[in-house]
Amino acid sequence: MRLILLGPPGSGKGTQGDLIEEKFGFPKISAGDLLRSAVKQGTPSGLKAKKSIDKGELVEDNIILEMIKKRIGKDDCRNGYTLDGFPRNVSQAELLEQVHSEQEETVIDIKVDDSTVVKRLSSRFICTECNNIYNIKKAGIKDEKKCARCGGKLVQREDDRPQVIKKRLAVYHNETEKLVHYYEKRGIYKAVNGEGRIDEVFQRICSLINKIYMQSQECEA
Repeated sequence: MRLILLGPPGSGKGTQGDLIEEKFGFPKISAGDLLRSAVKQGTPSGLKAKKSIDKGELVEDNIILEMIKKRIGKDDCRNGYTLDGFPRNVSQAELLEQVHSEQEETVIDIKVDDSTVVKRLSSRFICTECNNIYNIKKAGIKDEKKCARCGGKLVQREDDRPQVIKKRLAVYHNETEKLVHYYEKRGIYKAVNGEGRIDEVFQRICSLINKIYMQSQECEA
């Protein structure tokens, strides 16, 4: 199964993708993680992508698609995988359909209000060493921003600053939401309420996945 997680930035796609991988065994493939890794390594693709990321704009289709294709071509993705942050527009979705076209596809849209997104992301900091993510307000971290796991420095990503968050949301509503209509027409679109505790959202997603799996088994019988 190819599971595609949709939702605005800050909707919890990454966290839910990790939980899905743990429970169902589908490797989580984060477009953002792949891009940040390329940026950190200073690859030609990474340097091009950085300019768009820092502005809150979408990275060019050909750059991210090549990264995705390379990752899903690995053995651990043979029985399925979860995509977080890709596709982000209809053209990317059409390109994706040409890759692993034999995989059954399911789309889950994590619905969260813009106001919630701004609150979440403006408080989000990440460790420069182990990539552990913190909500500064909930974690109670004040002056000395150090990771509780490894002691690394906590920093705020450029694309998590308030002015960039608003631009990212504008891009999302203008481009990514068109995917809803695209996937609805294909009959593979599902939506869940992304507000509330992480475990509550995960239970909603699990219910959907289990239901989809049962329907698939019935069709094969």
